[in-house]
Amino acid sequence: MSTLITRPPRRSIAQPQGETRILVPNASWTLYESFVMKLPERSPIRTAFDGRDMEIMVKGGVHDHFAELLGLFVMAVAGQLGIRIKPQGETTWIRPEIERGIEADKCYYLDPAKIASALAAISRRVNDVAAYPNPDLAIEIDISVPKADRASIYAALGIAELWIFDGETLTIERLDEHGRYQPVERNGFLRVRADQVPRWLTAEDVSDYDAWIRRVREWAEKELHGQ
Repeated sequence: MSTLITRPPRRSIAQPQGETRILVPNASWTLYESFVMKLPERSPIRTAFDGRDMEIMVKGGVHDHFAELLGLFVMAVAGQLGIRIKPQGETTWIRPEIERGIEADKCYYLDPAKIASALAAISRRVNDVAAYPNPDLAIEIDISVPKADRASIYAALGIAELWIFDGETLTIERLDEHGRYQPVERNGFLRVRADQVPRWLTAEDVSDYDAWIRRVREWAEKELHGQ
Protein backbone atom coordinates (compact mmCIF):
# COMPACT_ATOMS: atom_id res chain seq x y z
CA MET A 1 0.00 0.00 0.00
CA SER A 2 1.43 3.36 -0.95
CA THR A 3 1.28 6.24 1.47
CA LEU A 4 1.10 9.92 0.66
CA ILE A 5 2.77 12.06 3.28
CA THR A 6 2.67 15.84 3.15
CA ARG A 7 5.04 16.84 5.90
CA PRO A 8 6.97 20.07 6.35
CA PRO A 9 10.54 19.89 5.05
CA ARG A 10 13.16 18.53 7.41
CA ARG A 11 15.43 21.03 9.13
CA SER A 12 18.63 21.93 7.36
CA ILE A 13 20.57 22.89 10.48
CA ALA A 14 22.99 20.39 11.97
CA GLN A 15 21.41 18.03 14.49
CA PRO A 16 22.96 15.50 16.86
CA GLN A 17 22.80 12.04 15.38
CA GLY A 18 20.06 10.11 17.13
CA GLU A 19 20.31 6.91 15.15
CA THR A 20 22.63 4.94 12.90
CA ARG A 21 20.68 3.64 9.91
CA ILE A 22 21.66 1.09 7.27
CA LEU A 23 19.54 0.37 4.21
CA VAL A 24 19.42 -3.06 2.59
CA PRO A 25 17.82 -2.33 -0.81
CA ASN A 26 15.70 -4.83 -2.70
CA ALA A 27 15.58 -7.17 0.27
CA SER A 28 13.23 -10.12 0.45
CA TRP A 29 10.65 -10.86 3.12
CA THR A 30 12.52 -14.08 3.87
CA LEU A 31 15.72 -12.15 4.55
CA TYR A 32 13.96 -9.68 6.82
CA GLU A 33 12.10 -12.34 8.78
CA SER A 34 15.22 -14.47 9.19
CA PHE A 35 17.26 -11.47 10.36
CA VAL A 36 14.65 -10.47 12.95
CA MET A 37 14.27 -13.98 14.31
CA LYS A 38 18.02 -14.25 14.89
CA LEU A 39 18.22 -11.07 16.96
CA PRO A 40 18.60 -11.62 20.71
CA GLU A 41 15.91 -10.42 23.10
CA ARG A 42 16.22 -6.74 24.04
CA SER A 43 18.55 -6.16 21.12
CA PRO A 44 19.49 -2.50 20.50
CA ILE A 45 18.96 -3.16 16.79
CA ARG A 46 15.62 -2.20 15.27
CA THR A 47 14.45 -3.28 11.86
CA ALA A 48 11.78 -2.34 9.35
CA PHE A 49 10.66 -3.84 6.04
CA ASP A 50 8.47 -1.81 3.70
CA GLY A 51 7.88 -4.51 1.11
CA ARG A 52 11.02 -3.70 -0.84
CA ASP A 53 13.79 -2.37 1.38
CA MET A 54 14.98 -3.34 4.85
CA GLU A 55 16.24 -0.75 7.31
CA ILE A 56 18.55 -1.69 10.16
CA MET A 57 18.82 0.94 12.87
CA VAL A 58 20.79 1.31 16.08
CA LYS A 59 19.34 3.89 18.45
CA GLY A 60 21.40 6.46 20.34
CA GLY A 61 20.94 8.10 23.71
CA VAL A 62 19.14 11.15 22.31
CA HIS A 63 16.67 8.91 20.51
CA ASP A 64 15.87 6.87 23.61
CA HIS A 65 15.59 9.99 25.79
CA PHE A 66 12.86 11.46 23.62
CA ALA A 67 11.12 8.11 23.17
CA GLU A 68 10.84 7.60 26.93
CA LEU A 69 9.70 11.17 27.56
CA LEU A 70 7.04 11.08 24.87
CA GLY A 71 5.81 7.74 26.16
CA LEU A 72 5.54 9.14 29.68
CA PHE A 73 3.72 12.19 28.31
CA VAL A 74 1.11 10.04 26.55
CA MET A 75 0.46 7.95 29.65
CA ALA A 76 0.30 10.98 31.96
CA VAL A 77 -2.20 12.81 29.76
CA ALA A 78 -4.34 9.71 29.24
CA GLY A 79 -4.36 9.03 32.97
CA GLN A 80 -5.33 12.58 33.87
CA LEU A 81 -8.16 12.66 31.32
CA GLY A 82 -9.45 9.23 32.31
CA ILE A 83 -8.78 7.74 28.87
CA ARG A 84 -8.32 3.99 28.89
CA ILE A 85 -5.08 3.11 27.15
CA LYS A 86 -2.81 0.09 27.03
CA PRO A 87 0.88 0.56 26.20
CA GLN A 88 2.42 -2.14 24.03
CA GLY A 89 6.00 -0.90 24.16
CA GLU A 90 8.37 -1.74 21.31
CA THR A 91 6.62 -4.85 20.00
CA THR A 92 7.97 -5.97 16.63
CA TRP A 93 5.00 -6.17 14.30
CA ILE A 94 5.85 -8.94 11.83
CA ARG A 95 2.97 -9.45 9.40
CA PRO A 96 3.81 -12.12 6.79
CA GLU A 97 0.34 -11.88 5.21
CA ILE A 98 1.26 -8.41 3.89
CA GLU A 99 5.05 -8.83 4.04
CA ARG A 100 5.58 -5.81 6.25
CA GLY A 101 7.33 -5.46 9.58
CA ILE A 102 8.31 -2.67 11.95
CA GLU A 103 9.07 -1.86 15.57
CA ALA A 104 7.74 1.45 16.85
CA ASP A 105 9.42 3.38 19.65
CA LYS A 106 6.14 3.16 21.54
CA CYS A 107 2.71 1.90 20.56
CA TYR A 108 -0.68 1.86 22.24
CA TYR A 109 -4.14 0.38 22.15
CA LEU A 110 -7.09 2.69 22.74
CA ASP A 111 -9.90 0.70 21.14
CA PRO A 112 -11.62 -1.27 23.95
CA ALA A 113 -11.93 -4.43 21.83
CA LYS A 114 -8.23 -4.34 20.97
CA ILE A 115 -7.30 -3.76 24.61
CA ALA A 116 -9.37 -6.78 25.63
CA SER A 117 -7.83 -8.93 22.89
CA ALA A 118 -4.27 -7.96 23.83
CA LEU A 119 -4.89 -8.54 27.54
CA ALA A 120 -6.38 -11.95 26.77
CA ALA A 121 -3.24 -12.91 24.84
CA ILE A 122 -1.06 -11.66 27.68
CA SER A 123 -3.06 -13.60 30.26
CA ARG A 124 -2.29 -16.76 28.27
CA ARG A 125 1.40 -15.75 28.14
CA VAL A 126 1.29 -15.72 24.34
CA ASN A 127 4.40 -14.16 22.79
CA ASP A 128 3.46 -14.75 19.15
CA VAL A 129 2.66 -11.33 17.70
CA ALA A 130 0.07 -12.97 15.44
CA ALA A 131 -2.20 -13.20 18.50
CA TYR A 132 -2.19 -9.44 19.00
CA PRO A 133 -4.18 -6.84 17.05
CA ASN A 134 -2.32 -3.98 15.44
CA PRO A 135 -2.12 -0.92 17.72
CA ASP A 136 -4.11 2.30 17.35
CA LEU A 137 -1.25 4.74 17.96
CA ALA A 138 2.45 4.52 17.17
CA ILE A 139 5.29 6.86 18.12
CA GLU A 140 8.34 7.35 15.90
CA ILE A 141 11.46 9.22 17.00
CA ASP A 142 13.26 10.20 13.81
CA ILE A 143 16.23 12.42 14.64
CA SER A 144 17.73 11.31 11.33
CA VAL A 145 15.78 10.72 8.13
CA PRO A 146 14.52 7.12 7.81
CA LYS A 147 15.93 5.07 4.94
CA ALA A 148 12.90 2.80 4.56
CA ASP A 149 9.34 4.01 3.98
CA ARG A 150 8.30 3.53 7.58
CA ALA A 151 5.03 5.44 7.24
CA SER A 152 3.83 3.08 4.51
CA ILE A 153 4.40 0.15 6.88
CA TYR A 154 2.22 1.71 9.57
CA ALA A 155 -0.40 2.47 6.93
CA ALA A 156 -0.36 -1.14 5.73
CA LEU A 157 -0.91 -2.21 9.34
CA GLY A 158 -3.90 0.12 9.55
CA ILE A 159 -2.56 2.05 12.54
CA ALA A 160 -4.93 4.97 12.94
CA GLU A 161 -2.49 7.57 14.17
CA LEU A 162 1.25 8.18 13.93
CA TRP A 163 3.30 10.64 15.98
CA ILE A 164 6.69 11.60 14.56
CA PHE A 165 9.16 13.63 16.64
CA ASP A 166 12.39 14.84 15.02
CA GLY A 167 14.01 16.37 18.09
CA GLU A 168 12.24 19.71 17.72
CA THR A 169 8.85 19.31 16.06
CA LEU A 170 6.03 16.83 16.57
CA THR A 171 3.91 15.86 13.59
CA ILE A 172 0.61 14.07 14.18
CA GLU A 173 -0.74 12.14 11.21
CA ARG A 174 -4.02 10.26 10.88
CA LEU A 175 -4.87 7.54 8.42
CA ASP A 176 -7.56 8.67 5.99
CA GLU A 177 -10.19 6.61 4.20
CA HIS A 178 -7.77 6.00 1.33
CA GLY A 179 -5.12 4.46 3.59
CA ARG A 180 -2.90 7.53 3.48
CA TYR A 181 -1.52 9.54 6.38
CA GLN A 182 -2.47 13.19 6.53
CA PRO A 183 -1.07 15.72 9.04
CA VAL A 184 -3.64 16.93 11.56
CA GLU A 185 -3.48 19.66 14.16
CA ARG A 186 -4.87 17.68 17.07
CA ASN A 187 -4.53 14.10 18.28
CA GLY A 188 -7.73 12.13 17.86
CA PHE A 189 -7.39 10.21 21.12
CA LEU A 190 -5.93 12.56 23.74
CA ARG A 191 -7.15 15.91 22.31
CA VAL A 192 -3.56 17.21 22.35
CA ARG A 193 -2.40 19.64 19.67
CA ALA A 194 0.89 18.82 17.95
CA ASP A 195 2.36 22.23 18.84
CA GLN A 196 1.61 21.73 22.56
CA VAL A 197 3.90 18.74 23.00
CA PRO A 198 7.51 19.69 22.07
CA ARG A 199 8.09 22.02 25.01
CA TRP A 200 7.49 19.14 27.39
CA LEU A 201 10.28 17.25 25.65
CA THR A 202 12.83 19.99 25.03
CA ALA A 203 12.21 23.00 27.30
CA GLU A 204 10.83 21.66 30.57
CA ASP A 205 13.08 20.58 33.45
CA VAL A 206 13.25 16.77 33.42
CA SER A 207 15.79 16.35 36.20
CA ASP A 208 12.95 15.05 38.42
CA TYR A 209 10.65 12.78 36.44
CA ASP A 210 8.00 12.57 39.16
CA ALA A 211 7.75 16.36 39.29
CA TRP A 212 7.68 16.54 35.49
CA ILE A 213 4.83 14.03 35.30
CA ARG A 214 2.88 15.99 37.93
CA ARG A 215 3.27 19.16 35.86
CA VAL A 216 2.11 17.36 32.72
CA ARG A 217 -0.98 16.07 34.53
CA GLU A 218 -1.76 19.51 35.98
CA TRP A 219 -1.40 21.04 32.52
CA ALA A 220 -3.65 18.37 30.97
CA GLU A 221 -6.32 18.97 33.59
CA LYS A 222 -6.26 22.71 32.97
CA GLU A 223 -5.86 22.79 29.18
CA LEU A 224 -7.46 19.60 27.89
CA HIS A 225 -10.11 18.42 30.34
CA GLY A 226 -13.59 18.86 28.91
CA GLN A 227 -12.47 19.46 25.32
